[in-house]
Amino acid sequence: MNENLVKLLSEQKLFPIIRSDDVQVVRDTAYALIDGGVKLIEINVINPEIYYVIEEISKYITICAGGIITELQAQTAVRAGAEVFSSPINQMHLVKFSKDKRIPFIAGASTANEAYEAWKARVPLIKIFPINALGGVSYLENLLRPMPFLNVLPTGAAKLSEINDYIKAGAVAVGVGRDLLEGNSYSEVSKCVKNILDELKG
Repeated sequence: MNENLVKLLSEQKLFPIIRSDDVQVVRDTAYALIDGGVKLIEINVINPEIYYVIEEISKYITICAGGIITELQAQTAVRAGAEVFSSPINQMHLVKFSKDKRIPFIAGASTANEAYEAWKARVPLIKIFPINALGGVSYLENLLRPMPFLNVLPTGAAKLSEINDYIKAGAVAVGVGRDLLEGNSYSEVSKCVKNILDELKG
């Protein structure tokens, strides 16, 4: 799944991230994204009820369980149906769980050293977070200039209008949450996602 994960995201380019403690909002948002044509989304596990949404939605598309800090969270997410899990940090117990269960892990990194350590641990995809606070596209360019072999996923207040710039800078895909979801109706989310995916294919 590691190679498939990178391939799928490199084709999709947009990586929608749902973060809400309201189960109904998470569920409805996920279905809106599915209607828009995405094949992989991240659902942040803010409370235990979110696992039930993962179980439901994972029947239709690939789910990445986000915000995972502990091995117990990772185990619960995988049992619920998540095929990928991500964390804002890079911890060896999560790397080990990923390798033991053969479940792809997207590790978090902020600095060049953290990103390199994740790569050395054979993490397939490295989340550069929080990208906006770190300096956006220029930060990613500077990070990848000496390490172009890294598979990176910038997230953290990334804008839809910046996706192409991040991709040109070397990102596999771009994680977008607030700019895609906040203030939009579910039908608007579906339409927006469909338009973006069509544009990114071009």
